[in-house]
Amino acid sequence: MGYCPSSKMFNKAMVKFCAKPKTKAKGMVEESKDKKKIKGTVILMKKNVLDMNDLKASLLDRVHEFFGKGVSLQLISAVHTDPANGLRGKLGKPEYLEKWVTTITPLTAGETKFSVTFEWDETIGVPGAFIIKNHHHSQFYLRTVTLEDVPGHGRVHFVCNSWVYPAHRYKYDRVFFSNKTYLPFQTPESLRKYREEELVNLRGNGKGKLNEWDRVYDYDSYNDLGMPEKGQNFARPVLGGSQECPYPRRGRTGRKPHKKDPNTESRLFLLSLNIYVPRDERFNLVKFSDFLAYALKSLFQILIPEIAAVCDKTINEFDSFQDVLDLYEGGVKLPNDATLKKIRDCLPWEMIRELVRNDGERLMKFPMPAVIKEDRSAWRTDEEFGRETLAGVNPVIISRLQEFPPASKLDPKAYGNQKSTITKEDIEMNMNGLTVEGALKSNKFFILNHHDGLMPHLRKINSTSTKTYATRTLFLLQDVGTLKPLAIELSLPHPQGDNHGAVSKVFTPAEVGIEGSVWQLAKAYAAVNDSGYHQLICHWLNTHAVIEPFIIASNRQLSVVHPIYKLLHPHFRDTMNINALARQTLINAGGVLELTVFPGRYALEMSASIYRTWVFTDQALPVDLVKRGMAVLDSSCPNGLRLLIEDYPYAVDGLEIWSAIETWVTEYCSFYYQSDEIVKEDNEIQSWWAEIRNEGHGDLKDEPWWPEMKTRAELIEACTIIIWVASALHAAVNFGQYPYAGYLPNRPTVSRRFMPEPGTPEYAELEKDPDLAFLKTITAQFQTLLGVSLIEVLSRHSADEIYLGQRDTPEWTSDAEPLAAFERFGNKLVEIENRIMDRNNDSRLKNRTGPVKMPYTLLYPNTTDYSREGGLTGKGIPNSISI
Repeated sequence: MGYCPSSKMFNKAMVKFCAKPKTKAKGMVEESKDKKKIKGTVILMKKNVLDMNDLKASLLDRVHEFFGKGVSLQLISAVHTDPANGLRGKLGKPEYLEKWVTTITPLTAGETKFSVTFEWDETIGVPGAFIIKNHHHSQFYLRTVTLEDVPGHGRVHFVCNSWVYPAHRYKYDRVFFSNKTYLPFQTPESLRKYREEELVNLRGNGKGKLNEWDRVYDYDSYNDLGMPEKGQNFARPVLGGSQECPYPRRGRTGRKPHKKDPNTESRLFLLSLNIYVPRDERFNLVKFSDFLAYALKSLFQILIPEIAAVCDKTINEFDSFQDVLDLYEGGVKLPNDATLKKIRDCLPWEMIRELVRNDGERLMKFPMPAVIKEDRSAWRTDEEFGRETLAGVNPVIISRLQEFPPASKLDPKAYGNQKSTITKEDIEMNMNGLTVEGALKSNKFFILNHHDGLMPHLRKINSTSTKTYATRTLFLLQDVGTLKPLAIELSLPHPQGDNHGAVSKVFTPAEVGIEGSVWQLAKAYAAVNDSGYHQLICHWLNTHAVIEPFIIASNRQLSVVHPIYKLLHPHFRDTMNINALARQTLINAGGVLELTVFPGRYALEMSASIYRTWVFTDQALPVDLVKRGMAVLDSSCPNGLRLLIEDYPYAVDGLEIWSAIETWVTEYCSFYYQSDEIVKEDNEIQSWWAEIRNEGHGDLKDEPWWPEMKTRAELIEACTIIIWVASALHAAVNFGQYPYAGYLPNRPTVSRRFMPEPGTPEYAELEKDPDLAFLKTITAQFQTLLGVSLIEVLSRHSADEIYLGQRDTPEWTSDAEPLAAFERFGNKLVEIENRIMDRNNDSRLKNRTGPVKMPYTLLYPNTTDYSREGGLTGKGIPNSISI
């Protein structure tokens, strides 16, 4: 910890000249010698610490202390009610934090300990909550309060973890409860109204602009992505609230409608990171510092003209694969001074440091992505192409082909004949002697299918600078457990109209000559589809967006003392904040996602159409694997499933993680809910689930698949799915982005021209210089710089990461059995870590490392890691969607 000498001098002066203003309070204590005293310890972080020693706040807080305006705490009895106060718990006398003026605050982010002494008598009994009033100028972050030696009870602990603003900012008292856990009907009478009133405060009244001190959780549609003032090209449809664009709800900010479009919410200045989310949902200092880089790299859309001036001979093009490698081995020279000044004018120096690397002269010198660290060319092999569908950054799409040729589920009245044109003759020559019928019967046919999801949007997408296809990629499962690509079908909408079906071409593997170059391009088009679908659907929609309504509903309907709130709360950390920042700079009109992923301005519109098919219960990993045909029910196997590809790293590791989560949730819920009747009679749980269905995911409220939430089994299922999605699923599709896609030729996000036709200049170029033709087809240089810089930040674990099986406080509940069950959960995850490492070292399992020699660790829990170092590790399952 570092200390400020001037702060020490200030403290001494305040003590000397201002003295301690609590003489009256001391007198009152002395007059009550017959009453017992309770010593309390308060742990908090001052605003001046979290704001890098905001001396103004520090000074004003001390001045307020001098005038008797300190921080008071008032105990609330858990056992005795006060009829004069509506049968609320009897209140103790307000007592103040001691020695605020003389307590030295460290410059670096850290906790400060204060003492407080309470008078106690039998009319208070055991305290179950307290009211805190901050009469200072500035807010502080209240971590914990601990009472020692409460007569007849012993130690009472309060886990607070909340910002407390000056009292005049609130129209109600700030109340914190002890770490006891109560179902609604178990709540002591003295605490019941406090419990109910706190939830009313968190819901707000649905009106007005929300400010940073407001603690309101409310719903709104995604009506804040467009920029009508920039013209039609920057207008975006409202997502959510309509049949045309259904969507999960996001947190309400209450900003006014846009002047040019009343259906669009007004936006903040592009670079502003001050978008409203409830203050306790915002990043802490450590996380925010880590995130500064993300905001800076979003600025590249401003810097594109300057970067163009320092690029080499062909503007906005890589001239060779060595040019791409230079991003990691050499970097790009810094822009001129005027450009740096432009950045500095927009952002504080701390953010500049994140962009300008340690050598001070090179910009965007990226770490070497793991996919090319050991071998610069293995990514181009067919074996690695197949392996990444099972152990890459998007291992959740591959499915078993159960009919040939592949069929389409698109409406033939609207889209005509969309059946695949791949024939037996195209593929049987490469099937190791198997026939199509034999492969289907022996469960050896698999498909990466991006046809139906993209075809309805392809005409619009290709009207932009993007030129791409809807793809189907067929694989054969080989005896060694690897997937061998058999064919790639590239399809376009019929030029005479959608109802005429698709126009398709089929490409098959080749290694040399022009045929080999064409095959590499066909794989690139399939990879573009998979990259875009991964980022928009598997990552953004199916984790970030769908979880936010659960977070909002949990805070609105479940008290902090409710067992399900305590179970789920760690899995909601930072998600609303990262989603709000994404709306501000990433998924907005003209934002980073639109600039770097192939659907461009139609990206979120496409994700809305796919949300129609989202099913909550299908998010359970076992259900998902069966639905995709990757597993079959088999009671003789662990988890009751038999994988049809035994070496499927995502599924193998994932099923162990799923089982551990499910066991933990089952043990936890069974402790509090001994019967289905208790679930049905829990009014908070019933309101929570009804709000998730009718409000948070209201566009799908009439779907038949929603659990009714009438049994303990349904509650266990729902909580297991929520934790799985927020932790393991997000980890699987997020933290591999840089290791796999940081080298963009392996996972291109855009294709800029169609497959060259024989007799054209592009075809001649492909024959003459296939590498150059490949690079001219995929993501351009500017988009690569922007996209890779973004995913580098998104793939990093922050220094304050809390992994699955860890909690930020060991005393999150006072109940011994849930604590013991959580310890068992952590031990189980450590065992899984060891088994994952053993599998990665097993040379028989070809898909664990592949030709690129890159072990699969995306579902390595990292429960044993308490180093708080973070970084680009490619492993670890954080508790929540925090990046």
